[in-house]
Amino acid sequence: MVRLLVVLAVLSWGMSVSAQGRDDGAEGNHISHLSPLDSHLSYDAFFLEAMVQRQKGNHDATFDLLQHCIKLNPQASEAYYYLAQYYQMLRNDSLAQQCYLKAAELEPDNPTYLETVAQSYIRQQDYEKAIKVVEQLYNQDKSREELLEMLFELYQQTGDTDKAIATLNRIEANEGKSERLSLAKSEIYTKMGNKAAAIAEMKTLADQYPNDLNYRGMYADMLLRNDEEQQALRLYNEILAEEPDNTHALVSLRSYYRVQGETEKVDSITELILLNKNTTTDQRIYLMRQVVADSERTDGDSTQVLALFHKMLAQPQQSDDIATLCAAYMDLKKMPQDSVKAMLQTVLRIAPDNAAARLQLVGYAWDRKDHDEVISLCQEARQYNPEEMAFYYYQGMAYYQEDDHDKALEAFQNGISVINDESNPAIVSDFYAVMGDLLQQKGLTREAFEAYDSCLQWKDDNIGCLNNYAYYLSEMNEQLDKAEEMSYKTIKAEPKNATYLDTYAWILFMQQRYSEAKIYIDQALQNDSDSSAVITEHAGDIYIQNGEAERAVELWQQALGKDPQNKLLARKIRQRKYIKKK
Repeated sequence: MVRLLVVLAVLSWGMSVSAQGRDDGAEGNHISHLSPLDSHLSYDAFFLEAMVQRQKGNHDATFDLLQHCIKLNPQASEAYYYLAQYYQMLRNDSLAQQCYLKAAELEPDNPTYLETVAQSYIRQQDYEKAIKVVEQLYNQDKSREELLEMLFELYQQTGDTDKAIATLNRIEANEGKSERLSLAKSEIYTKMGNKAAAIAEMKTLADQYPNDLNYRGMYADMLLRNDEEQQALRLYNEILAEEPDNTHALVSLRSYYRVQGETEKVDSITELILLNKNTTTDQRIYLMRQVVADSERTDGDSTQVLALFHKMLAQPQQSDDIATLCAAYMDLKKMPQDSVKAMLQTVLRIAPDNAAARLQLVGYAWDRKDHDEVISLCQEARQYNPEEMAFYYYQGMAYYQEDDHDKALEAFQNGISVINDESNPAIVSDFYAVMGDLLQQKGLTREAFEAYDSCLQWKDDNIGCLNNYAYYLSEMNEQLDKAEEMSYKTIKAEPKNATYLDTYAWILFMQQRYSEAKIYIDQALQNDSDSSAVITEHAGDIYIQNGEAERAVELWQQALGKDPQNKLLARKIRQRKYIKKK
C-alpha cells in the first residue's frame, strides 16, 4: 500500500510538471490546493522515493525529488541534509553550506548534522565558527573525547593559546596526566615565552612518576630548552649515576656538548650510545648518519668512522641496517672493492634476502667478468628473492657469455614469470631481446620473432633487438619493408655502427636496391675496424650486383681469408657471380 501511494504521488507530480512546466510558479500552483495532511503524506511519499532512487544511483532523479520535498515541507531537515550532498557534488559549496546549516537549525540536537556543519566550516578555514559547533557537540555528549582533540587543534589554528591549554587540561581531567599532554602544554608555554610554566609542567609530570627516569630526562630537556643549563646538566648526571645506560640522558647530553663544540665529550658519548644495549637500531642509524655528515663536513678521519661501525658490528645484530650503512659509507669513500665486497657479504650473512646488497655483488662480479660468481650469486638470490627479475637476467647473461645457451634460455624463461607492470621496461626489453637471439640460434625462428615483438612492446627503441630482428627477417626474405623500417632506426641512432650499417645495406640488397645498398655497405666497411668476414662478403655481393666484378672478387677474397672454410665464398670467386645461400 505504501509503495502504491509513492507511485501515485510521483505520477501525479510528473503529470503536473508535464502540463504546467517545472518553474517555481507552476509547482506552487500544483501544491496550493493540498491540505496540510495531504501535503505531509505527499512529502513522505516523495522523500521515500528519493531515497529509493538514491540507493539505485539515479542521482538526477534524487536531486529533483529532494528539491520537490523541500517545497512540500520547508521544515524537513533530512531533505536539506541530503540535498546539501548533491550541491557538494555539483561544487556549489555555498548552497551546500546553506542546506547543512538549515538542517542543523531545524534539528539542533542531531550530531550528524552538527558534525557536517563543523567539517564544512573547517574546509572553509572558518575556525571560529567551527569551534562553536564542536563545543556544542561536546556539550551534548561529553563521552566523545575526540571532540576535545579537535577543539585543541582548532584553538591552535586560531592562535588562542589560553584556550588550547585549557582544552588540554580538560583532556587531562579525563585521561590523567601523560607525557603527550605535558609535552604539548610545555611546547605551547615555550612558544608563549612563559618559561616558568613550561618547566613547571614537565616538573609536575616528573614528580608524579618519580621512578620513571625518562620523565626526569624530559624535565631536564625542558630546562635546557629554557636556558636553565646548569640545573639540566645536574639532572642528566643524576640520571646517569642511577642508570649509566639511560639512552635519553646520553642523547640529550651529546646534543648539548655538540652545540657547545666540545668534540672530545661528543665522541666519548657517541661511542657510549652506539654500544649501549638500550639504544635502538633506528637511534644508531640516526646517530651514525650524523657522525658521517659531521665527518664529511669537517674532512674528518674516515678510519675513526669505520672503527665505530666495526665496534657496533662486533655485537649481535638484530637487522642488517648497520652493515648496509657501513657498506654505503665505504662506497662513498671509494674504498677498495674487496673491502666493500666483504661488508656486503656481512650484510648477506645477517639478511640473506637483501636484494640490493646481492645485486651490488653481482655488479662487481660482472665487471670482473667472473661469470661463475654471477651465476652462483643469482642462483642463491632466486631462493631468497624469487620475484626480483634482475637476478634471472644476470644469470641468463652469464650463462650466455659462457656459451651455455640452454641454461641461459632456461634462466630467461623462468624470469618471464616474475615480470609485472612495475618491472623496469629496459630490463624486460633486454630479457626478450636475448631470448630472441637464443631461440634464433636454436632454429626456433617463429618463437624468436615472438620474443622480439615482446621486446619492442616494452621498449620500441631497443636498438640491438631492432637490428637482429631486421637482419633475420632479411635472411628469410620476409617482411622486408618492416625490416627496412626497423633497421633504419638503428643507423639513425648509431650512424657509425658497422654492424647496423651492414644490416641496412643487406636489406636494401634483398629489396634489389643495389645502388643504395652500395652507399651503406661502403660506410660499413669504413667503420668496420675488424674487417669482419660477414661484412666483407656482403660488400662483395653488393658490388657484383652493381656490375663491379673486380672489386667484388677482391672483397670476397678478403672475406675468404678470414673464413677459409666458407665453400660458398670460394664458388662465388671461381664463378665471379653472386650465389644465393640455400
